[in-house]
Amino acid sequence: MSTKRNLLTVEPACDRRDFRTEPLDADVVVVGGGMAGVCAAVTAARAGAQVVLVQDRPVLGGNASSEIRLWVLGATAHMFNNNRWSREGGVLDEILVENMYRNPEGNAVLFDTVLLETVAAEPGIRLLLNTAADAVTKDGDRIGSVSGFCSQNSTRYEVSAPVFCDASGDGVLGYLAGAGFRMGAESREEFGELFAPEESYGGLLGQSVYFSSKDTGRPVTYVPPAYALQDITRIPRWRSFDTSVQGCRLWWIEYGGRLDTVHDTEDIKWELWKVVHGVWDHLKNSGDFPEAENLTLEWTGLIPGKRESRRFEGLYMLRQQDIVDQHEHPDAIGSGGWSLDLHPADGVFSEHPGSNHIHARGVYQIPYRCLVSRDVPNLLLAGRIISVSHVAFASTRVMATCAQIGQAAGLAAAVCARDGLAPADLTEPGRIRVLQRDLLRTGQHIPGVPLEDPDDLTAEAELDASSELEAAVLPADGPPAALDFSRAQLLPLPAGRIPQLTLTVDVTAPTTLRVEIRTGSGPDDYTPDTVLAAQDIELTPGQGQPVKIDVDAVLDQPRYVFLTALRNDHVTVRTTSARVTGLLAVRNASAQDADPAVGRPRVEFWTPERRPAGHNLALTIDPPLRAWPATSLHTGHARPTDRPNAWAAAPHDPHPTLHLRWPEPQRITRIHLAFDTDHDHAMESVLWDHRERAVPFCVRDYTIRAAGRVIAERRDNHQTRNVIVLDTPVTTDELTLELHASHGDVPPAVFEIRCYG
Repeated sequence: MSTKRNLLTVEPACDRRDFRTEPLDADVVVVGGGMAGVCAAVTAARAGAQVVLVQDRPVLGGNASSEIRLWVLGATAHMFNNNRWSREGGVLDEILVENMYRNPEGNAVLFDTVLLETVAAEPGIRLLLNTAADAVTKDGDRIGSVSGFCSQNSTRYEVSAPVFCDASGDGVLGYLAGAGFRMGAESREEFGELFAPEESYGGLLGQSVYFSSKDTGRPVTYVPPAYALQDITRIPRWRSFDTSVQGCRLWWIEYGGRLDTVHDTEDIKWELWKVVHGVWDHLKNSGDFPEAENLTLEWTGLIPGKRESRRFEGLYMLRQQDIVDQHEHPDAIGSGGWSLDLHPADGVFSEHPGSNHIHARGVYQIPYRCLVSRDVPNLLLAGRIISVSHVAFASTRVMATCAQIGQAAGLAAAVCARDGLAPADLTEPGRIRVLQRDLLRTGQHIPGVPLEDPDDLTAEAELDASSELEAAVLPADGPPAALDFSRAQLLPLPAGRIPQLTLTVDVTAPTTLRVEIRTGSGPDDYTPDTVLAAQDIELTPGQGQPVKIDVDAVLDQPRYVFLTALRNDHVTVRTTSARVTGLLAVRNASAQDADPAVGRPRVEFWTPERRPAGHNLALTIDPPLRAWPATSLHTGHARPTDRPNAWAAAPHDPHPTLHLRWPEPQRITRIHLAFDTDHDHAMESVLWDHRERAVPFCVRDYTIRAAGRVIAERRDNHQTRNVIVLDTPVTTDELTLELHASHGDVPPAVFEIRCYG
């Protein structure tokens, strides 16, 4: 028997002791606190579930945390592809927008705090850090509970729930529960995937350890540890190392694809430490890098960033054709857009290039069935362990894609816990439509699926705006842009004849400028490989020359077209300082060549430049472009698709105001607003320097009135979505949204206003 005397506890010897055990009950248990697990837990909690989030590390974020320091990225792919306005929405969008506002320098430690705050702010989440799941109990084929041990407080937790979500990266929960899984690459024959790797390439992606250096301002000596790699020439690309590249930009310091990436992780880590210290020894002590004299090794990752291990078998297995051919799925719950990005299994020691890619024309849908375990009826899968082939995994594995998969899994888990359903039950068409609707309500983007919300009171409201933007002239007051690349202006045009367009150019020598009107194969396809019309224009030397484009081409439906000026070394086009929601200039800097042998299509990449660069082309448009009416708020899309989908006020409007009027009074308890935080901006979480803290298009200050009375107002907003819960419901037949300012000298824009009773 233990005794306590004052400040002393005395425990007599005994034959054995057990760690303290704490039982917990929840509606949803999420195992894994990476980006997928964070978004799953937050979404489930916001849907009303009591959630336990089990994370085996001291911070959240997984590969995005300060322990590993990989930037969060997904479909936007650093804006290097044709996936316009594709940044993932929902909880991840909220996190990335907040991080850019607080942390535009990309400090990984600060990103930790954003993630921890996001989870801690939800009263429905019990967060267990430093807690490794190590056992499950089962009731038949269902999981009954999961246990985990926390080394920091010597406590074992036994957590019970009706629904579980595995977002652990290695699929620890699914593995313990006996769910079927795969590791390695399928053959070409199994799914007809032409990109499936041969044995010489290897069937698993490896792991990476990153590092960073610091200039101390004085000479620093580096004595490598005895385990550092001695012969740098063992790395075939050793000549690629220099002092200017480090961290995630050395992602190809990769190893382990020939090993068991679950059980051999510690061995893989040691090999990567050897490589990192060998690389640093080479930079510091070879004598080839005098600029390294004042550099010190500031940080080296303590755990490797893992790419691939187990993939679990669900109700559907996504494959190469789904991604490259952009197949539509009735149960789509999100999108992907990263390339099929395979790495050689030998990693840094391979003679192959560090990666091999296939880019699709644009984004693709991810079906809910990939999230539902085939074998364990109360288990949902999230993150990189979902049901995909090895080739498809090469795209779905990236963190922003994993995060929105986590959001879908979290909402599905909450619905199942609330309604006593199994995850497979949600595949029924009526239920999947409700799940899609509720995901869209939270800001998730599902390509091709608009929000159809019968509970939204604004669907019956008459919309009237103080003004609506018309683009007749984009003045030539921006920096000139040389046609050293072909350049284009995306224009959202209505159905009908292409308007007359006029560019302004400077010409240094007699030349012929070719201008083309291009579009994609579908209305929201941003790969402009369909030429609708072309015009060759003879030019003589001179400044500020108007170039009129008047073509006989007709659009059968609204869509974006590309006004394209092809490369010409004698021509410079004028640009404008005007920035408007849904208008974007791009340039053609590269292309993907077709390779039928692996299923790779030819794709020209037309990509924007990041602000403050990337000015729109100066234009006159006749008749004027009227693409921002108040009725845009009824399209069901909260970002540009085949049109801007936003109401934007005229630039000269001193008090942009939107009026909603109903034929009968409505009882309103909640108002949802969606603003423009530029879903084309990648918002990498760490290591990238963002020149803005808030997106210039985003509404900063606004007021909402009901029949003239202020019921809500916000100052210094920088978030995409604002959900206003009224302390006292209002009953009114009139609502007014007044926009006072955006974060830049641009017309403020609104994608959504929805009201609920």
